[in-house]
Amino acid sequence: MTGKKTSRLRRAKRARMKIRQHRSVSLCVNRTPRHMYAQVISSDGDRTLASASTLEQDLRSGNTGNIDSAALVGRLVAERAVAAGIKQVAFDRSGFKYHGRVKALADSAREAGLKF
Repeated sequence: MTGKKTSRLRRAKRARMKIRQHRSVSLCVNRTPRHMYAQVISSDGDRTLASASTLEQDLRSGNTGNIDSAALVGRLVAERAVAAGIKQVAFDRSGFKYHGRVKALADSAREAGLKF
């Protein structure tokens, strides 16, 4: 693996260990150059409670790798989580920097009702 990816995975591991220690439900974000993915994962880590991505049919129209589509994913995953009865989550950014698409997803999830 490259040094950049190794550093990201190291940061992700450190954050996930802290989330596991607090036993909280987590909002896990993954990004690729083309798509954004978000999942709300249970506190024990064995179930996905809500998910959304730009691969879904209604979010696939147009460009899927930009800030606008990331904001749509954040809003959709937050609405699904609130419908499932989850209001408080820990934000797991998977070692990615908190700017751009990751920040847009987080901000729109907060606006839609999730607290983290």
